[in-house]
Amino acid sequence: MTSIKLFETHHVRSEWDAERELWYFSIVDVVKVLTDSPNPRTYWSVLKNRLKKEGSELATKCSQLKLKSVDGKNYLTDVANTEQLLRLVQSIPSPKAEPFKQWLARVGYERIEETDDPELAFDRAMETYLKKGYSKEWINQRLKSIEVRKELTDEWEDRGVQKGQEFAILTDEITKAWSGLSTRQYKQVKGLKTEGLRDNMTNLELVLNMLAEATTTEISREKQPIGLEQNRRIAKQGGTIAGNTRKEIELKTGKPVVSTKNAKQLK
Repeated sequence: MTSIKLFETHHVRSEWDAERELWYFSIVDVVKVLTDSPNPRTYWSVLKNRLKKEGSELATKCSQLKLKSVDGKNYLTDVANTEQLLRLVQSIPSPKAEPFKQWLARVGYERIEETDDPELAFDRAMETYLKKGYSKEWINQRLKSIEVRKELTDEWEDRGVQKGQEFAILTDEITKAWSGLSTRQYKQVKGLKTEGLRDNMTNLELVLNMLAEATTTEISREKQPIGLEQNRRIAKQGGTIAGNTRKEIELKTGKPVVSTKNAKQLK
């Protein structure tokens, strides 16, 4: 799925990768926007060589996609995901890039603060959700779900599960067991791309997801599984218990628990 992003009077070509769940942006277009260079391709070529000399991974790991040019034809173009794009912005000396740099510095500083005082993260999360228009009742439920999730991921780490891909695999097992959908399918039902699934759940969905994760944590503490495969079985057990509860609720109410509503409708 391809779209054009408008930045002031310039277009930045972008493409959504459904498999990786990432947006990719044309680097040349971003360079043009931030520098007003008459030849952004040359600017990017020079910058890329400088980044290589500095040992930056951006210069060696940026991908290429076929994007439509002004002549209507598709050409291989250097692209960057959001994280790579923010790194690129840091290397561009331009007044237009300065607000992004200040924002990145502020975010980094706040992250260091939250490492020293984790309670700040909850306070800032509450503030952010309120600004986005969520109700206080929903926010309290969401913050509780963050606490439950943290207990689960701590347990997984103790059981030899690796962060990243293995966490995602186990999360998917839990989600499928309680909701009947994989995480990706669930996000598709709600019309989501990069947005967080939990931030787009109803109160009931959040409660059942918490039940699934809390149950998985308790079973894990009792059974003490080691490694991915053993934890995978436990994740399915925990999710199934919440899944049985979902089915009972649906039987009594006559309505599906899994909702197509996302954050826009919930607010």
